[in-house]
Amino acid sequence: MTPLITPERIAETRRLIRSHVRHTPNLRVDMADFGLGERPVDLKLEFMQHSGSFKARGAFTNLLTRSLPPAGVVAASGGNHGAAVAYAAMRLGVPANIFVPAVTSPAKAERIRSYGADLVVGGDRYADALAASEKFVAETGALAVHAYDQVETLLGQGTLGAEIEADLPDITTLLVAVGGGGLIGGIAAWFRGRVKIIAVEPEGSPTLNMALEAGQPIDAPTEGIAADSLAPRQVGKLMFPIAQAFVDRSVLVSDDDIRLAQQALWDKLRIVAEPGGAAAFAALLRGKYVPAPDERVAILLCGANTTAVTFP
Repeated sequence: MTPLITPERIAETRRLIRSHVRHTPNLRVDMADFGLGERPVDLKLEFMQHSGSFKARGAFTNLLTRSLPPAGVVAASGGNHGAAVAYAAMRLGVPANIFVPAVTSPAKAERIRSYGADLVVGGDRYADALAASEKFVAETGALAVHAYDQVETLLGQGTLGAEIEADLPDITTLLVAVGGGGLIGGIAAWFRGRVKIIAVEPEGSPTLNMALEAGQPIDAPTEGIAADSLAPRQVGKLMFPIAQAFVDRSVLVSDDDIRLAQQALWDKLRIVAEPGGAAAFAALLRGKYVPAPDERVAILLCGANTTAVTFP
């Protein structure tokens, strides 16, 4: 277990960042509306967070609790973390340099630029952007804000678990999409087994799934339509013991499952979710996770930075 990531520290972090992040709403839906049996399910609409994803929580936690050098902050990101760090830096008046891979969606790149950060696009995958950002840190002395393998990042994401429990105290099961694991790691550290946590990953990037089977973080494929948010090479070392202790299992969804979930969320609820943001819903919609009759299920919709919908 990681001793620095505790419910007490998460609660303290929640008080610290409360004025900087949104308390996002929940929506109760009946899965009968999606062609499944009658079952109430709570959707946590975290895609309504500042910068379009949950990442703002970890970004503000880093910038408010760590010493900021004159060179400002730097982040490597598939897009959402970079947008969150750029947003937090803009609000706090801090220079930001964001490194993203070529797979980053145009919507995410544009959002980063809109917050005034310097954006560098290079390399094919997140690992390439991370290497470039590390070189920049060595040359400038800027503060690196890691997307998932950083204590402050996990504490910030853990505040989402605290918020979910405060709003939905009766849930028994929570489905969470996984990339590097900062989100599920923080949430699982908050709940510590009080709620069944189900990890959901794309078949093309089963990072936590493979790590749990191997007993340690290992290199995994980085493919699929959610590659800009759910496809690091490995899960974080800080979150892994938390996942081993408090994540019930990892289930995998296909790209087609994710596309169908995106379409269903739009058709039935007029919710626009990016692929990574719709992955957890895909697991329930497509039967990759089948809850018991007495389970009270909540699903985290964690991001909406996409150009999937255009307006005339």
